[in-house]
Amino acid sequence: MTKSSLKKQMRTKTVGYITAGLGIVAGLAWNEAIRELIDFLFPNPGNTLVAKFIYAFLLTSVVAGISVLLVRLKLEE
Repeated sequence: MTKSSLKKQMRTKTVGYITAGLGIVAGLAWNEAIRELIDFLFPNPGNTLVAKFIYAFLLTSVVAGISVLLVRLKLEE
């Protein structure tokens, strides 16, 4: 492994880590916004719990579906 190859790999990894970190920050911001929306739409505390579980289930389903698609795309390479 050459020095320039190692340098390129380090840059690629660093950019990936920074991008992932920013993605987490954006995800947390969206999570907070959606929680506030649920609280706004369902002011009764009993309903917000159900709504949050529905939201969590739907979001988990979407993320799992996207993950499966990404793995399939990666395996096709």
